[in-house]
Amino acid sequence: MAWAALHSRSVMRLFVKHKIKETCCVLLSSNNTIPADQRRTPSKKKWRKSQKKPPWTDSLSWEERLADVVTPLWRLSYEEQLELKQKQQENILSQLSGYLSGDSLSHSSPPVRSKASFPVLPILPSPVRDGYRNKSTFSVNRGVDGNPKTVGFYLGTGRHGNIVCVNGDHLLNMPEKHKQVARCYQDFLRLSSLEPCLLFHTGGHWREVTVRTNAEGRTMAIVYFHPQTLTPEEVAVHKAELLDYFTQGTGAVCQLDSLFFQESTMTRCAHEESPYQLLHGQTHIYEEVLGFMFRISADAFFQVNQAAAQVLYSTIRDVCVPNWKEGRGRTEVGDTLLDVCCGTGAIGITVSPRVERIIGIELIEQAVEDARHNAALNNVLNCEFIPGKAEAVLPGLISQFNSARLTAVVNPARAGLHHCVIRALRNQPAIRRLVYVSCKPDGEAMRNFRELCCAPDPKKKLIGEPFSPTLAVPVDMFPHTPHCELVLLFER
Repeated sequence: MAWAALHSRSVMRLFVKHKIKETCCVLLSSNNTIPADQRRTPSKKKWRKSQKKPPWTDSLSWEERLADVVTPLWRLSYEEQLELKQKQQENILSQLSGYLSGDSLSHSSPPVRSKASFPVLPILPSPVRDGYRNKSTFSVNRGVDGNPKTVGFYLGTGRHGNIVCVNGDHLLNMPEKHKQVARCYQDFLRLSSLEPCLLFHTGGHWREVTVRTNAEGRTMAIVYFHPQTLTPEEVAVHKAELLDYFTQGTGAVCQLDSLFFQESTMTRCAHEESPYQLLHGQTHIYEEVLGFMFRISADAFFQVNQAAAQVLYSTIRDVCVPNWKEGRGRTEVGDTLLDVCCGTGAIGITVSPRVERIIGIELIEQAVEDARHNAALNNVLNCEFIPGKAEAVLPGLISQFNSARLTAVVNPARAGLHHCVIRALRNQPAIRRLVYVSCKPDGEAMRNFRELCCAPDPKKKLIGEPFSPTLAVPVDMFPHTPHCELVLLFER
């Protein structure tokens, strides 16, 4: 907590400093199979070249090949990783600045590279660099030895017919408990009389397994199953075998706190479409962030790096509500915070002491239930969470605040926000500050940035005053990968 408070103060100081200036102008393993001397490349330039054409040569082991796909930066020191990510974010944001300054001739043409026209703070590092993932999903397919009951991660593609499932015990970002559950699940599959479901149309039943853990080591496993033509009674027999294996058999070593089973004929299926069946233990696990407790259900979204999530949410809180000091009350930046794509309510709840009211919107109903529970669990009384698509809920909701001064925070998936949501945010004059949190700012989020900041465009119904980007703070949530989160502040 002291570490998080220190980061909070640091971001606040940097934020205030830059605002004054602007106003004036899947992984860890104790038995790592990859030798340490192979974890370095001569230069970052070589890494970039290898990204264009992965090194699928006989000179690399299967473990190295998988590490190069799942954790492409594993050969670099952490300092080199941060340097690379900082430059990537600066390049992305310079493209946005170039677009806004008119350097690009069209939306499809990349603008001339230049520095961003607003402050980009140094990337905030993850407090934990190895074994940080609290959620991992392991696939089932043919292994290197041809065994179809192999649990791990894919190399190759179905289109080229060269899929190989490789064990992930050596991956740096995965904790040992996740790997242990995967090993046991593979053992169970090889004992089962049922075949794995490699392709839906070719039959088979056992599919992937998802493992979720928290900072205290509590462990939840979710097994996915295709019933094919089995009767409910036949499915019940195999569920009982799974339960017995993980509670009384060899798998009991995993000490699962929760074991869920979901049978579905679809590749991805929400709880509402096909309920997660609790076979053993607790219905939820809990995680703490910035002194608040959060309940996590089987399919709810939560940041995969708990330690770095504290850095991220502290940064978001400081950017949403700057110049706030405990004991001096809330600030004038806004009495209401709109939390779009709120998940289990983490952002809204952690910001709640600094504003009068939080309104969260979330598509997954189970996540909304978790958010409401989390608010009650933490005795947070100024939060309201609404289920539904943001593009459907937001336009009607936002019309209630014609005279209010609003701050909005959005944390969408990689696909970005629906155009209707951007239009509703842009066209509501009460929203003066908008904080956009993106894990892929060079993807669809860039389209969102442009629509927030472009000149009024009646054809697109973007008639509100444009926003301007005023501050960017990268946060490294995913060590050993090229990805990070970007907290980007827009104001008008």
